[in-house]
Amino acid sequence: MEFALSEEQELLVDSVSKMLSSSCNVDELRSQASGEKTFSNKINKEFLEMGLNGLLVPEKLGGSGLRILEASLIAEQIGKFAAPAIWVGNSVMTPICLNNDENKDLAEEWLPRIADGSCTSGLAINEYISKREDNGLTIDNGKISGISIFAIDSETNPDIVITAIQDELYLVETANEKIEISNLPTIDSTRVMSEIVFHSCDAHKINGGKDLIEKIIDAGRVVLSADLLGASQNMLDKAVEYSLERKQFNRVIGSFQAVKHMCAEMASELEPCYSLVWHAAHSFDNNEKNRKVFSFIIFTFFRF
Repeated sequence: MEFALSEEQELLVDSVSKMLSSSCNVDELRSQASGEKTFSNKINKEFLEMGLNGLLVPEKLGGSGLRILEASLIAEQIGKFAAPAIWVGNSVMTPICLNNDENKDLAEEWLPRIADGSCTSGLAINEYISKREDNGLTIDNGKISGISIFAIDSETNPDIVITAIQDELYLVETANEKIEISNLPTIDSTRVMSEIVFHSCDAHKINGGKDLIEKIIDAGRVVLSADLLGASQNMLDKAVEYSLERKQFNRVIGSFQAVKHMCAEMASELEPCYSLVWHAAHSFDNNEKNRKVFSFIIFTFFRF
């Protein structure tokens, strides 16, 4: 059995890589890190023009109808170029959350708009995993109040926010609700995490309960691990490139055996990660039992 990328998948990777290679540079990343939004807006426009917002949206709802494996391949390129795209929450986790028979009405209302870029979605599900004593959400008569931290894809004032309260998911339309969104300082200044304050906001319950929450968390783990894989590959490539330019004792340091060994060891440690991430993504799409195992394994592995 050959477990490798198809021609279509390789073409997808090549197209995204070329787009990000021409769009991302150090100066613009620095401007993004300083708080300017011009660069992220540019990247999000590029993603929309390539149809990447609708990658996991079913074809009948205006998307491409692809799977987590393809999403992971794109995430590798996002990590490689540190692209500040509104993508993981908006274009991966939200379609998985809504694309099922139990939430058909919500899917038909929102997924076509996510695919065509006319709306964006933020994810605020930290409540399900853990919360601080002074934070947390409550729901009373269909209205959500409280604070959710570490929301993703919420810095551009999304049209909808999907949040978790205990073992249930809820969708809040932000247009006519009292919602405050502020950015949190994190170690990665190119990726924004937000704090969302809900003031008695109307909420639509998303059917699926705990199983659905864990499914979208698994999807996030796989895709973010692929992102880290891409970043790691880029760091290795830059290290090798530098070793062939930097000179010491009138010789490039890449010619020194000790440096060769260090680069070879990094490459040998990184290479198996591709099959691990790709198999985790394949399992997510095709094997429910392995999905839970592999998503946890790769998330734990890439943390360390």
